[in-house]
Amino acid sequence: MPIEVLSPGLATTVQDLGRPGYYHLGIPLSGAMDRYSLRAANLLVGNDENAAALEVVFMGPELKFSEDAVVAITGAELPPKVDGVEQVTWSSFQVKSGQVLSFDFLKSGARAYIAVAGGIDVPVVLGSRSTYALGALGGYEGRTLSQSDVLNIGSRVNSDYDHQVPDNLKQTVTETAELRVLPGIYWHRITEQSGQGFFSDIWTVAPEADRIGYRFRGGNALQFNQREQPFGAGSDPSNIVDGCYPYGSIQVPGGTEPIVLHRDAVSGGGYFMLGAVISADMDIIGQLQPNTETKFIEVDMNQALAARRDRQYRLTQLRENLVN
Repeated sequence: MPIEVLSPGLATTVQDLGRPGYYHLGIPLSGAMDRYSLRAANLLVGNDENAAALEVVFMGPELKFSEDAVVAITGAELPPKVDGVEQVTWSSFQVKSGQVLSFDFLKSGARAYIAVAGGIDVPVVLGSRSTYALGALGGYEGRTLSQSDVLNIGSRVNSDYDHQVPDNLKQTVTETAELRVLPGIYWHRITEQSGQGFFSDIWTVAPEADRIGYRFRGGNALQFNQREQPFGAGSDPSNIVDGCYPYGSIQVPGGTEPIVLHRDAVSGGGYFMLGAVISADMDIIGQLQPNTETKFIEVDMNQALAARRDRQYRLTQLRENLVN
């Protein structure tokens, strides 16, 4: 059941939940920036949660369907239209053979997910269909979609899926954001006053925000505790002897603009890390538009684990509502 790409949108890629297990080789997880929304879209059309879907950034594509299909749009509020007739987001709906799926202007959020019953059928590379564009790996020829591309769809089990996500289980996109942070092993590199300032300052998302990392600006520059740079580290106080970067880790090159590393980030390098955004809040980052006001909130390990349990419970509720 091929789908023709009439217009690709701004940056549309094929993504699933990613390819774990290769980070030590420098190949990142990739996968959906907002994993919750991807899971919801797949469940709405009867797919496995890890099925490949389309991740859309800011502006949607135009897709022509050659056969009847069941579709769902989640994540950012990017109103879908079938032959010009608006459809409901966070709900499954029918697209008939010959019809065109297009999108209105973005209302909120940054990334929407298009799931089609059967999933997007591209080759599995290292256990995943996700696109890692920086490495030209996976997805549709390792790149964002282009005009005239043709997407194949896998076989579907149920062509009459009809579900809607309850309002209380939809991904919330707000005008301001709070990101919980667990301080890390390099926290001692900055002064106590700088550490307090990092959490009290209001930051804004910079235009340099993508799948590799989100940059923030507007807060005060960090002040570093004096030390003699160790052998192998750079000359800037923010440099360290190369270390491993966990997902969500916060670099601050030169002490000025924090960068939160995300799904396509490199696995290590020579910048110190303040800490890491907790896993429960990583999806939030994927929905932040440039200039969004953001505050970082300090948490401890117990709070981070409690947030992860809350997230798992929310996923359980989602599955109970959408799985027959």
